[in-house]
Amino acid sequence: MPIRIPDSLPATSVLEGENIFVMTEHRALHQDIRPLNLLILNLMPTKIVTETQILRKLSNTPLQINVQLLKTISHQAQNTDSQHLDSFYTTFDQVRDGRFDGMIITGAPVENLEFEDVDYWKELCEIMAWTRTHVHSTLHICWGAQAGLYYHYGIPKRTLPKKLFGIYEHDIIRKQSPLFRGFDDKFYAPHSRYTEVALEDILKIPELEPLATSREAGVFGVKSADNRRFFIFAHPEYDSDTLAREYFRDVAKGLSISVPAHYFPNDDPSLEPVVNWRSAAQLLYTNWLNYYVYQTTPYDLREISDET
Repeated sequence: MPIRIPDSLPATSVLEGENIFVMTEHRALHQDIRPLNLLILNLMPTKIVTETQILRKLSNTPLQINVQLLKTISHQAQNTDSQHLDSFYTTFDQVRDGRFDGMIITGAPVENLEFEDVDYWKELCEIMAWTRTHVHSTLHICWGAQAGLYYHYGIPKRTLPKKLFGIYEHDIIRKQSPLFRGFDDKFYAPHSRYTEVALEDILKIPELEPLATSREAGVFGVKSADNRRFFIFAHPEYDSDTLAREYFRDVAKGLSISVPAHYFPNDDPSLEPVVNWRSAAQLLYTNWLNYYVYQTTPYDLREISDET
């Protein structure tokens, strides 16, 4: 949240120059405040784990948020109890007439399929088209980011030589971006994917702005110039043991899987991982909520429109 100080205080310009969010008295007095309405399209098979991870990041903020969970109807979830889905999830037909301040589209373990071969692709495209006029700012994660860039901008995903799996160091390209306020010069985030979106393909689209990259993991994130769409290729919300559980699961199945990079101390799976990405992950979600949803969304959600 911003600090509220007098308009003419000398510290105002200094703090703003340091990328600290300062709200002047004039702006504070003219703000309309209400709870934020947020929609989460959960495409992950382990829905309870994913919803818990994301809600944990969204909850550590003084903002009041009304959250709705969304499922697809063109794909039957196999790993989540139907009673849980019926009790806590809604369908697109039930929300299509609503409007939301923000939306999160999660990843999904379908990246080795062509987009059009995913059984819920048509439904997902309908939802992504709907966000243009019914959601103020949408955050796409991992495969959801690849799907969003492909749908909105025609950018393809590329298959990697082997799975990108581990914790990777990143450099911020747009250091003055509010999305990275409070970040260290370098930050860490988990990746777990077989495909990528190349920076050279992103740079061909004038409306897109790369945000951060990794020497080993490639592009971390990109956003639209109007701040309506964000695409994050990592999984900042992952718990400390998420990669470990994924690794041991694949080992038990007899699959060829490398030890997650930069994760276990000395690359020894018998040792407990040391978390070095939690604070950056929290800042990422908090900053997106604050600067790109709360501070810019219209008070009357009927004013949301396709500005691109």
